[in-house]
Amino acid sequence: MLFNFRVAVLDDVDQLVALEQQCFTLDRLSQRNFHWMISRANSCLIVAEHQGQLAGYALLLFHRGTSLARLYSIAVSHAWRGHRLGQKLLEEAQTRALSRNCAWLRLEVRVDNPAAISLYEANGYQRFAVVEDYYEDHAEALRYEKRILRDAPPPTRQVPYYQQTTEFTCGAACLLMAMAAIDTSRAMSRKEEIQLWREATTVFMTAGHGGCSPQGLALAACRRGFEVRLLVSQLGSLFLDGVRRPEKKAIMKLVEEHFAEDLEQAGVITEQTSNFDICAALEAGFKPVILISSYRFTRLKAPHWVLITGCDEEFVYLHDPDVDHSRQHKSIDCQHLPVSHEEFMRMSTFGTRRVRAAVMLRGRVAIQPG
Repeated sequence: MLFNFRVAVLDDVDQLVALEQQCFTLDRLSQRNFHWMISRANSCLIVAEHQGQLAGYALLLFHRGTSLARLYSIAVSHAWRGHRLGQKLLEEAQTRALSRNCAWLRLEVRVDNPAAISLYEANGYQRFAVVEDYYEDHAEALRYEKRILRDAPPPTRQVPYYQQTTEFTCGAACLLMAMAAIDTSRAMSRKEEIQLWREATTVFMTAGHGGCSPQGLALAACRRGFEVRLLVSQLGSLFLDGVRRPEKKAIMKLVEEHFAEDLEQAGVITEQTSNFDICAALEAGFKPVILISSYRFTRLKAPHWVLITGCDEEFVYLHDPDVDHSRQHKSIDCQHLPVSHEEFMRMSTFGTRRVRAAVMLRGRVAIQPG
């Protein structure tokens, strides 16, 4: 059976809604959802036609700044089941993801959908997680992924995930995840998230509440018994350029000077360098918390902290604690994100001064007496 595959247009919305109503009883995309996916979203909505009639669709969502695509949904009309259209839509989705320079494709599927599970597993998708209470009826979802660019082992997943609960606690959330990865007995709580922010904040930032400085994060981790390495491209306060009022700059500078004094007293060495060997740090047991520019993710120029969870020859993998719900993201979409080394180098600098900063921590090694 021959099908024509193309990108959806707004004239397809009515047929797409009808197909959605036919194929699903819960978690349906609405007319408004389809309009947004076609006209505004960072997505690709593929439709399959036969003789002018809509036979199925596949919806891909892309995560800006990464090499990751997510297969959000596949639907096949009852009239065309048994014609391998699901397989063909999956192949078309993979082709479209590759054309957008994506190396990984991830998806979710209901635990009670054996036909879809069989399709994905037959195409080389590997299950890596079970998500409780995922669907509207509280059913579990199975998470699958496939390296579509070429075969490679999946990223390791020993690092737990924590979603920041405010707009200004990305650094604190990353520190929580890093500490919990090193010490699996540590709980990650909002109480400690806010406490870490209070300890590490620079008081003022470009707008709104202050964010966490690298010196403040390093000091907070040190106080909790972790071995810390602090790497910065420039010494002193890194964010003064984003603050206009002189009195605010003076306060920020004073806070940073106190951080530096406390770090020196604690024996934490600040290394001035722009060369961060992330893979070597991971191999040495460190969990790197890295400063990036959020512009690569959101097109907003603001400093942002992420946690590196893995590294291979082609990609750096990271947890982004900021979940942008307006782009159909959930917390599972912000975990172990694959970012090419070239893209990571671009995003891990901030501002006109090209600031780079990393707070690396690991558990302290006890020295045995000789």
